[in-house]
Amino acid sequence: MLTPSFDEDGEFPSTPAKFKIDRSHNMNRHFHRCFASTSTMFFWALLLIAFTASYLSFQSFVESRSRYFTSSCGAIQWENQVRNPGHIHRSGGMSVLVTGAAGFVGSHFSLALKKRGDGVVGLDNFNNYYDPSLKKARNSLLNSHRIFVVEVRYAMENPNSYVQSNIAGLVTLLEACKSANPQPAVVWASSSSVYGLNEKIPFSEADRTDQPASLYAATKKAGEEITHTYNHIYGLSITGLRFFTVYGPWGRPDMAYFSFTRNILQGKPITIFRGKNRGDLARDFTYIDDIEGCLGSLDTSGTSTGSGGKKRGPAPYRIFNLGNTSPVRVPELENILERHLKLKAKRNIVDMPGNGDVPFTHANISLAGKELGFEPITDLQTGLNKFVRWYLSYYGYNNRNAVQ
Repeated sequence: MLTPSFDEDGEFPSTPAKFKIDRSHNMNRHFHRCFASTSTMFFWALLLIAFTASYLSFQSFVESRSRYFTSSCGAIQWENQVRNPGHIHRSGGMSVLVTGAAGFVGSHFSLALKKRGDGVVGLDNFNNYYDPSLKKARNSLLNSHRIFVVEVRYAMENPNSYVQSNIAGLVTLLEACKSANPQPAVVWASSSSVYGLNEKIPFSEADRTDQPASLYAATKKAGEEITHTYNHIYGLSITGLRFFTVYGPWGRPDMAYFSFTRNILQGKPITIFRGKNRGDLARDFTYIDDIEGCLGSLDTSGTSTGSGGKKRGPAPYRIFNLGNTSPVRVPELENILERHLKLKAKRNIVDMPGNGDVPFTHANISLAGKELGFEPITDLQTGLNKFVRWYLSYYGYNNRNAVQ
């Protein structure tokens, strides 16, 4: 089983597409892959630049004196910053280009790769989907572990468009992949939201996903159909990961557990939604260190069979759930946070609006367990304890009543 081992306090910081190109050098097999986060609205904007401008030329760039930066007096120094972190320090390891490296999942994944001896270089555009200072702090953590993150700037006319990001951007990416020689294997982040209005539990990969409850979910479902098409026509090896509510240290401020913690500490009310018939919402919360399925999917991604846009034979097409498989009601999430913070929350309970949210999520992870060795071990009580300790330290709280 592949298990990224982070320290006990969760100081190591994970949304995801990966690309692999196989090379052979002096009888050693090296893998050059890209792992890219799709958990923010701007991911594909970054990826268009990261993949087309950097990934396809990455191998030739680090093996030569970059012709793209010869006009800069700092070109050689900058090139060394990129080259050195990409060195492999284990037998059979790989050099990995991680886009969205300063994101939640991307930063955790980068450190997990580095910890096991792979070479890692990151790319990120440090957008303001949420507070960029948190991304900069993750970048500092990566730098302290000798992971260099290249800042990529890219502007979109409509940065809030899920369709532009998750569909048009995905197609542009796949077009680049199909024409590469050799073709990369693609591992990308779908979402548990594709299960939509499905009421069969737990959610299994074979369940129907044709009833999305939000535009975001619809674009992710469209992404699965699009990637299947490119697999069928062009022989791209493709793996999709359906993440279930990933949480933990260095997480995203727009997630409920993060905003609940902030509001409780600031004495502000938290909003808890109720589902139909006044039932509690429930989520399959998955701790960040437990999503070793990312590593497993990278290591088992297989190879694409096309070349120059022409399919030579069938290639792997896979979809996996990555969840904890133990749903917890949102009020229980609140209670756990109150115990760890030793503070009571001010609650504002309202009916769930018809904005496309779903009342519960519950992952069946048997397929990921069998194929990827995926086995989550962290319960919500333990995971939130680590998150609270990180939060208090990162934001400088000196609350003697809080967990130390």
